[in-house]
Amino acid sequence: MPNTLLTIDMITAKALVILHQKCNIIGAVNRQYDDSFANSGAKIGSTLRIRKPVQFTVSTTPALSLQNVVETSVSLAITNQYHVDFTFSSAELTLSIDDFSARYIEPAMAVLAAKLEATALDVWWKAVWNQVGTAGAAMPFKTVLQARKLMLDNLTPQSKQWLLRINTQDNVDMVDALKGLFHSTTEIRTQYTDGVMGMSGGFEWAENTHLTTQTRGAEAGYLVSPASQTGSTLAVITGTGVGNAGDVFTITGVNRVHPETKVNTGVLQQFVLTANYAGGAGNMSIAPAIVTSGPTQNVSASPANNAPITFANTASVATGLSLAFHPDAFTFATADLVMPSGVDMASRIVKDGISMRAVRQYSIADDTLPIRIDVLFGMASIRPELACRLVAN
Repeated sequence: MPNTLLTIDMITAKALVILHQKCNIIGAVNRQYDDSFANSGAKIGSTLRIRKPVQFTVSTTPALSLQNVVETSVSLAITNQYHVDFTFSSAELTLSIDDFSARYIEPAMAVLAAKLEATALDVWWKAVWNQVGTAGAAMPFKTVLQARKLMLDNLTPQSKQWLLRINTQDNVDMVDALKGLFHSTTEIRTQYTDGVMGMSGGFEWAENTHLTTQTRGAEAGYLVSPASQTGSTLAVITGTGVGNAGDVFTITGVNRVHPETKVNTGVLQQFVLTANYAGGAGNMSIAPAIVTSGPTQNVSASPANNAPITFANTASVATGLSLAFHPDAFTFATADLVMPSGVDMASRIVKDGISMRAVRQYSIADDTLPIRIDVLFGMASIRPELACRLVAN
């Protein structure tokens, strides 16, 4: 019985299934905003404003104390169009879909998935200011529990499964250190047969090769000046050394407050550089923004004049990086690409919030069929306070 000729829909559907299988972070984050782009006919450069939860304060006297409703938002922009392009002969359309997949689609989707996840991760982890662990040391299980504590302290919802994406070296250290302690028989078997942790410590674990290391800048001796600063820009004097986006730091005397009661926790608030810093006196771009009062208050006080800044990790040294997060900490959204006319075939399929387009043309010169497979996407850190970085060796 002759094989049925492969159609462009069959190729697109198979490609999208394989892409999902290879993306263990993109597939785990919030993707509910795809419909908003699809309904508005998004094009590259389109932007969606995502509202964050409103926060309030509590009055403790009988008198009415009305407060303004302050809505904050983040931008989700569709600015990336990635594609993989290759050719095949008309004779190869007679292959089975499995044979065609193994020869063409599998390797194409492997590189596309790697590029998508690496691009998204580079945006997401640099926005996260919560960090636990010790740079330069093998990761103990206690670091995972510290990450869980920090996420709980930030009132991370427990309505969805929390996730831990761990780099390959941290996974080696963790599996070797625990070897089945505190796990069910099924989880112990998974550790030995697959070499992965599975479910543990309140997280669903998976390895990710795109989480490797972070290299901190060479910041040293920076002081805050003037006093009483608020907002997402921090003026500094004195210090030296460039700073890298994603570098975490604390400021002496600036403590974290409970997100709801606003009680001083006695623990220094962590911040992160949101852009590279050239060094010397100037203005650092930071997150979270320093807020000292009102419903969005996040610190006990603004920095004092000449308050020292202390950067985490070791200057100019690569540090292992893993990431714990709630799915709502980040988002990844795709938009439907236009279906072109005047081509041999075109197909667009959406699966679990990811839209993919494949376009095929015929080349009469060499009897081949060039094809391109595209994804138009954007990503954003919606609520980075619901995530935590874990550092080790």
